[in-house]
Amino acid sequence: MGRIIAVANQKGGVGKTTTTINLPAALALAGQRVLVVDMDPQANLTSGLGLKGRATEAGTIYRALTVPEPLTDITPFLLQTSVERLTIVPADAHLTGAEIELVTLPRREERLRELLAPQREHFDLIFIDCPPSLGLLTLNSLVAADTVLIPLPCEYFALEGLADLVGTMRRVRAALNPDLDIEGVLLTMYDERTNLGQQVGRDVREFFKEKVFETIIPRNVRLGEAPSHGLPIVLYDIRSRGAAAYLALARELLARSGHAEMVT
Repeated sequence: MGRIIAVANQKGGVGKTTTTINLPAALALAGQRVLVVDMDPQANLTSGLGLKGRATEAGTIYRALTVPEPLTDITPFLLQTSVERLTIVPADAHLTGAEIELVTLPRREERLRELLAPQREHFDLIFIDCPPSLGLLTLNSLVAADTVLIPLPCEYFALEGLADLVGTMRRVRAALNPDLDIEGVLLTMYDERTNLGQQVGRDVREFFKEKVFETIIPRNVRLGEAPSHGLPIVLYDIRSRGAAAYLALARELLARSGHAEMVT
């Protein structure tokens, strides 16, 4: 049965969408069947995979979530990406309205879980790109997920707001998803030339201990360029430091999950 991982941090600009593009792409190249779900109204995951404005006849994740009677099959909303074995449920700007529309709908917190549950049989891993907030879209993501991957930049304000996310996870565990756990904390935007980056890394490892991934994502110009071409970094520039980091992260995630096999 496939695992569902929400990629979440209530702060924006932390490398959340970059990770939800590039880690699944690296995993797909390793032979994993991977689904990514764009739950951010900015739809950067969708555009970063070269599918801006694209959808199936059924529509985007917005329609899947907001029809009056909850859907239990997300298959009509799936789009194939340019990466073999990597599939997406796309988003567009209409998703902004979902936060309001979900309020009055039945089982509003569980809609994404019901949509994704049948897909566990078809995908090895499902990643959800959460918006940088703790509203109903993020709540749906946390209720649907088995674990949460938390990107954390090596910057001064990195730990601000993290307590709110952990607190929200505790409340979700208590009320809606008792098995929700932290997949790992991923240090991003690392600059080895600065003392600050090194200090933040030490502080995070001291607090989260073994939950912190050994792999660190560096600041890398090519990582910033790749989304504008609609490509993950492993297709845009496989020789870049960013590509090497996300391939290493994919290996580490599979090793943690008990899957030793991984392409080099």
